[in-house]
Amino acid sequence: MSEKIFSSKKVTNEMDTGNLTEISRKGILGIQHVIAMFGATVLVPILTGFNPAVALFSAGLGTLLFHLVTGGKVPVFLGSSFAFIPVIVAVANKFGDLRYAQGGIVTAGALYLTLSLLIKVFGPEKITSFFPPIVTGPMIVVIGLILSPTAIEMASANWMVAFVVLATVVIVSIFGKGFFKVIPILCGVVVGYIFSAIIGIVDYTPIIEAKVLSMPEFTLPKFDLGAIAIIAPIVLAVFMEHIGDITTNGAVVGKNFFKDPGLHRTLLGDGLATIMAGFIGGPANTTYGENTSVLAVTKNYNPSILRLAACIAIGISFIGKLGAVLQTIPVPVMGGVSLILFGMIASVGLRTLSDSEVDFSSNRNLIVASFILVAGIGTEFIKLKQQMGAFDGIIGIQITDNIQIVGLSLAAIIGIVVNKILPENA
Repeated sequence: MSEKIFSSKKVTNEMDTGNLTEISRKGILGIQHVIAMFGATVLVPILTGFNPAVALFSAGLGTLLFHLVTGGKVPVFLGSSFAFIPVIVAVANKFGDLRYAQGGIVTAGALYLTLSLLIKVFGPEKITSFFPPIVTGPMIVVIGLILSPTAIEMASANWMVAFVVLATVVIVSIFGKGFFKVIPILCGVVVGYIFSAIIGIVDYTPIIEAKVLSMPEFTLPKFDLGAIAIIAPIVLAVFMEHIGDITTNGAVVGKNFFKDPGLHRTLLGDGLATIMAGFIGGPANTTYGENTSVLAVTKNYNPSILRLAACIAIGISFIGKLGAVLQTIPVPVMGGVSLILFGMIASVGLRTLSDSEVDFSSNRNLIVASFILVAGIGTEFIKLKQQMGAFDGIIGIQITDNIQIVGLSLAAIIGIVVNKILPENA
């Protein structure tokens, strides 16, 4: 009897040890995903003025919502969308209150839901025909170039610090090995912060005053048609970004997620996550390529690990000291990161055109691209002159005194219309 009891205890202990090992392994993998998305997810709120802790909370909760809608089949993590940066900044500058940007983000999420329904009814091919690479590529270029003056302004606060950050990002991106190659932005921020501390330009007051644990500062949105008109059209660009991310994720995992659970479900998950983020004070959510890179490196495609990462991100959002550390990151550090980051956004647009083998010997394609670039960048520049009182004419599409469609919004509308009007063989 005693031998049987001893034997059963031994088996049980071996099973417990195995379970603990598996839990530990998943925990480490989950933390790795959090690290991969951390730098980019908190960078967006730092650049736009949103609360980083709320951004982490909304990223985690948004990821869980996405997995709920898609049946837990797609191993993705949702984080702060860079595409929304220029329109959030524009709304903040115009209205002086980020809550109006939240209203625009909620509306953008609702548009995701509309696109999801249209895809369900008409099929993805008919909807995506409005957003071919010749339209989305130049639109992404416009996003990066519109942001470039902001990067220069932040970096100019201390060019030496910005250069150290920039050099670190470049070195890690090119020469980094293994997991470090996935997180060059985070490495740049860490090195830049340490260098800034050495030369004495870091203000530690927020860290000293912050509580160890604290509730993220949630805020409710405000709605204005002018703010919505600025933010909503960005959905046209991020829609194709979503398709690209889901395609890449499926290619890495070896599954067709367009069929199961379906593009309409993945887009619905993005939409609900973005609506939630807008309602609590976070930036818009989107699927993150950084985490797809981690999947490719680790060869572990278990979606439950992404859900664990989401829970970890939610937990981190309640650590007040961490949020305070993020607030102390000097402006030139973020400027150095932005110099390469915003340039890379524009470069992604060029890569979109290259990967799709868009024929620029065709006058038709040249015309579509040129209209988008000139409309987007040109009207954004004139808008800045208008704000400084150096221009008093009408730019873009003036709907009302408060609603003006310029920049990316105007570029998107013109690009879609011109692309549909011009014959394919022109």
